[in-house]
Amino acid sequence: QVQLVESGGGLVQPGGSLRLSCAASGSIFGIFTMRWYRQAPGKQRDLLAHITSAGSENYADSVKGRFTISRDNAKNTVYLQMNSLKPEDTAVYYCNADVLTPRGTGARSYWGQGTQVTVSS
Repeated sequence: QVQLVESGGGLVQPGGSLRLSCAASGSIFGIFTMRWYRQAPGKQRDLLAHITSAGSENYADSVKGRFTISRDNAKNTVYLQMNSLKPEDTAVYYCNADVLTPRGTGARSYWGQGTQVTVSS
């Protein structure tokens, strides 16, 4: 079984910064692409960024230049550094990862429980 747990959310003022973490645990052979999504109340879940196992990054236009995704493969952890935060960044942030388990036939997608980020003065 594989679990993803997000942490690092909270309340921050506009212009501030937060760093989110997502740690994967369980029976893991390898982790391929890892992603960050967010979902505001009444809105769909949007993809913000992804990072491949080779370290290639991609960002949505809404966060490009402000957010940075990174990963620590030794810790099975992906990070999202969020700078210059705006009120419209307020949402629940979710981690997603494609994980290969030791006896699996292929990679499967797993989701974390989400962490709340609130940007308000």
